[in-house]
Amino acid sequence: MRAPPNPTLPIDTSLLRPGLRLAVGVSGGADSVALLRALAERSGELGLVLHVAHLHHGLRGAEADGDLEFCRALAVGLGLPFHEARVDSNAEARAHGETGKPGESIEEAARRLRYGWFRQLLASGEVDAVATAHTLDDQAETVLGKFLRGAWTEGLSGIHPQVVFAEGRIVRPLLGAMRAEVEAYLKSLGQEWREDSSNKDASYTRNRIRHELLPLLQGWNPRLREHLAQMAVLARDEETWWQAELAKLPQLVLAGRPVRGGGRAAGEGLAIDVTRLGALHPALQRRMLRNAAESLGAALDFAGTEAVRALALSGRAGQKRELAGGLRAERTPRELRLEIAPDTAEEAGDSAYSALIPGEIVAPRFGLRLRIEAETTSVAGQGSADPDGSRARTAVLRNWGPGDRVRLRYSSGPRKVKEVLERLRVTGTGRALWPVLEVDGHIAWMRGVELEPEWGIVVVATPLEETPAGIR
Repeated sequence: MRAPPNPTLPIDTSLLRPGLRLAVGVSGGADSVALLRALAERSGELGLVLHVAHLHHGLRGAEADGDLEFCRALAVGLGLPFHEARVDSNAEARAHGETGKPGESIEEAARRLRYGWFRQLLASGEVDAVATAHTLDDQAETVLGKFLRGAWTEGLSGIHPQVVFAEGRIVRPLLGAMRAEVEAYLKSLGQEWREDSSNKDASYTRNRIRHELLPLLQGWNPRLREHLAQMAVLARDEETWWQAELAKLPQLVLAGRPVRGGGRAAGEGLAIDVTRLGALHPALQRRMLRNAAESLGAALDFAGTEAVRALALSGRAGQKRELAGGLRAERTPRELRLEIAPDTAEEAGDSAYSALIPGEIVAPRFGLRLRIEAETTSVAGQGSADPDGSRARTAVLRNWGPGDRVRLRYSSGPRKVKEVLERLRVTGTGRALWPVLEVDGHIAWMRGVELEPEWGIVVVATPLEETPAGIR
């Protein structure tokens, strides 16, 4: 009886060309190990010059050290050049929050560092492209996660097969393969791989989608992963079509302000003729407004887009809207004006958001989403204004003000927020707009620092901004 043939791995070779010096990003996990083995098997046929690249993220201690040694040994065994680097994702996430930018999770910091290193590798001239091992399962999880966050079409396009940077390309040849195919392929080779213990940590949203939500939804539709991946293809192609359509439109977005006698005065901001905007289909109106906002460095969500559209089509001259990212929209008799408002302490002082505990605060002015939970256990010797949980408590997210004090973790006593910002070297507009969370008359959370857990709450802060389409 003949043995069944070894399973093959579906690889998109249209992204590759003979003579390409390709670094395969290998973490040690099944997906990246399988991509490397499959490309190594076919490198002669495809004319590829392969390299192996591994980034140590400074997480998981000895486990991550073992991943590095495993990847180095794999490269040596295949006779391939090996590139390695180390970063501290945890410290980077903290430092990001201390610069005045919205805080980011460790996962987001790791992604940013990973692609930053890939770009450095490309810029070195040693390789022409980098391949990452994202699979169809990764695509499905990404699209579902974007949908849950209310993404637009470009978000639903998920992980792109190719992303082009100034330094070179990132390619994903494995997007058509299921995770089950990957593992079957490795087992047929007798090839081991590493398991990342953090992939089981339910505190990460992606893991909850992978291990809880997707299996539940597959009970309704066993082919859900395939359908989500197909949605990404449709969204990506439709986004490309939309961009081409927008390029065909007459110039509706103008810079500066109109001046008496004709012409426009140079200045900040953009303007759109409301009569010409109103003649467009609503779908084109939304696209036009979002593209104009993006050109100013702001991102409009659905609610923000509809608010600006309503202001343009039915608003009165003099009406204004304040939106996420400091974007300000103003209606004039003939135009809708968009500009980024200066971040001043006076303007920021009017921005306050509140929620009952437990609850969530979405704060466009600060670019933050805060999830606030009550601690389940009290800390000995530390107070709470509501020790028995008998009354509803309110949290208020606001800008810091003169006289505000906080107690840093492990510090001897309270410090002025002003002094803490000086210590963080926060200056200029970043210092003018710096959020704190007030509970029971005391500051229980502040961006960029760790405070003593005195007020019986746990705060999880995430940025409102989305990962750019195609990057994961």
